[in-house]
Amino acid sequence: MANIAKKVSWSGRGDDRGERTPLLNGDEEVKYNRQVPDTLDYDNSENQLFLEEERRMSHMGFRCLEIRRWVICGLIGFLTGLIACMIDIAVEKLAGYKYFAVKLNIEKYTELGGLSISLILWAVLNSAFVMFGAIAVAFVEPIAAGSGIPQIKCFLNGVKIPRVVRLKTLVIKVFGVICSVAGGLAVGKEGPMIHSGAVVAAGVSQGRSTSLKKDFKIFEYFRRDTEKRDFVSAGAAAGVSAAFGAPVGGVLFSLEEGASFWNQMLTWRIFFASMVSTFTLNFFLSIYHGKPGELSSPGLINFGRFDSDIVQYNLYEIPLFIIMGALGEGNVTLSLYIHRPCLQVMEAMLVAAVTATVSFAMIYFSNDCQPLGQDNTEEYPLQLFCADGEYNSMATAFFNTPERSVRSLFHNPPGTYNPVTLGVFTLAYFFLAVWTYGLTVSAGVFIPSLLIGAAWGRLFGILLSFIIWADPGKYALIGAAAQLGGIVRMTLSLTVILVEATGNVTYGFPIMLVLMTAKIVGDYFIEGLYDIHIKLQSVPFLHWDAPPTSHWLTAREVMSSPVTCLNRVEKVGRIVDVLSNTSTIHNGFPVVAHTRIICGLILRSQLIVLLKHKVFVERASSRLSQRKLQLKDFRDAYPRFPPIQSIHVSQDERECMMDLTEFMNPTPYTVPQETSLPRVFKLFRALGLRHLVVVDNENRVVGLVTRKDLARYHVGKDGLEELHLAQT
Repeated sequence: MANIAKKVSWSGRGDDRGERTPLLNGDEEVKYNRQVPDTLDYDNSENQLFLEEERRMSHMGFRCLEIRRWVICGLIGFLTGLIACMIDIAVEKLAGYKYFAVKLNIEKYTELGGLSISLILWAVLNSAFVMFGAIAVAFVEPIAAGSGIPQIKCFLNGVKIPRVVRLKTLVIKVFGVICSVAGGLAVGKEGPMIHSGAVVAAGVSQGRSTSLKKDFKIFEYFRRDTEKRDFVSAGAAAGVSAAFGAPVGGVLFSLEEGASFWNQMLTWRIFFASMVSTFTLNFFLSIYHGKPGELSSPGLINFGRFDSDIVQYNLYEIPLFIIMGALGEGNVTLSLYIHRPCLQVMEAMLVAAVTATVSFAMIYFSNDCQPLGQDNTEEYPLQLFCADGEYNSMATAFFNTPERSVRSLFHNPPGTYNPVTLGVFTLAYFFLAVWTYGLTVSAGVFIPSLLIGAAWGRLFGILLSFIIWADPGKYALIGAAAQLGGIVRMTLSLTVILVEATGNVTYGFPIMLVLMTAKIVGDYFIEGLYDIHIKLQSVPFLHWDAPPTSHWLTAREVMSSPVTCLNRVEKVGRIVDVLSNTSTIHNGFPVVAHTRIICGLILRSQLIVLLKHKVFVERASSRLSQRKLQLKDFRDAYPRFPPIQSIHVSQDERECMMDLTEFMNPTPYTVPQETSLPRVFKLFRALGLRHLVVVDNENRVVGLVTRKDLARYHVGKDGLEELHLAQT
């Protein structure tokens, strides 16, 4: 290890070889530090039970399984679209009531004086909505805070984040995002929709609810991490599709930003789930708006359609688009981790009140008055101190939901905003969004980023119009793409999402150019927002490739050793002692013959099930065992396997023997100890491994490589660095 530039300790327990991982939200570590988050098994254990079941299944049986996968994806899309419809209607109603009440109050006190009462009303309504959402998140389910996209990325990468796909998390997520958006915070609905779709997928695909303790006895074959991962990918894509009305963009988002493993058939199933999600949302929204059958609403985030006569661009504008892409890089968040739930709620209420105060002040001091034409599309036009027949332009940006504000910046005709209004709004909303993103509320960053980018993009277009002719709406779209791309570092998927959401492919190339520029420039300075959050919390996330300067490292230097091994026929007492040992928490144990020659690999969860069912050699020989253990027994215990402390083993049973031959994976992946780190990384990443056994020239076990052993190496400013990942 002499060639490593430095060691950065993230935990203070660098010698611990367990596989615990911290949670993504810093405030959650205190509450859930007793849980042991580990990694997921994306490589099937091909033991005798699994192979016997596969051999018994006919060709028609496999066809039926494939049909069930399509049915599940359809259900995922339907339920995700239904949830999106409910969120949209609830936000529209609550925000409508709030803005209507404040508008009437402002109009009343504009002539009479005493607009401070209107400010207090606005701040109180905002704080009340946000208070309910923050209480639900802080006290009931803290994992529901934020957008949920980093957590889903970790899940699809192979890291198990506790409670991230629970039913309670879904309920609090939906309720929280409704309160956050209706409360006027600088947040959006799209991130929580992606998380919600993933939770729906994780629940539907298992055919039961462990939270409600209800088993529907369906889809039992899919109760394993490999299958659940694929369905969660479909759920995340369905969430994107429902949010933006972009089925293809949803598939590409799941591929580019979320999924770690992919195949062709999975692509079609995910696209089907995305299509069903969009159709379901549009169908129920059309019924709600009294226009059944008119499926014209593209999604939760309706950007409107760009007319073909204003979406053309000229060759000389390409350098301008590239400059805008370079300006779009900006990852700044004020994440002050407050651990006490009551203080978290108070902070959220404070930000809600400050947001209302800043908005009111901007509107009050603005003298940007625009004529109120017959074709005006403003939902809540405020006259305030403007003349009759005019409205306050600043109120168009602040006195509205963020989605409607983005749409007005895209489509309002030239002259609707003056440069001062846009400049002040951009600065104010940027700092509000920075503060808001660290709150303990359910919130997304897509729409705030798009709104900030659309504001400064339209400002760029207005200033440019003094030199050459430029349509401000066109530059608002480019600015929105640049801002969001610079924050989340998405390229292909975001291009398609924006093209589908705006209904015109003309700007596909400029948007892609802007996003690529934003990513290149942004990556030079700092990582994307989601990657920053994952890295700050020391989650063992594996990127696509190993560090480029790590070829000189070998498996011998990165592996965990010594390794706790079990014999093919092992004493029950020793198994219990190994599983109960809290000093080294292992989740996989090599099974060896004499002289430690590798015979297989068995998981902690499998041993727990075997102990629970008393699968002992003596009981089998004395015919005390009622039936042979089946894969169904392991699937019934999945995913919440009981802890070893809940398994009662008597003193007499400790003397019994357990034959692991039938249950272990007899063909685990192994590598020689001289294998280079990039080769080990490629095997681990491509195959979705949880453990990789390291053997010597005589096939004897010398070490074990886990996700944490690989994730602790990365390239820093001084070369290759070794990081001691934090422990909860």
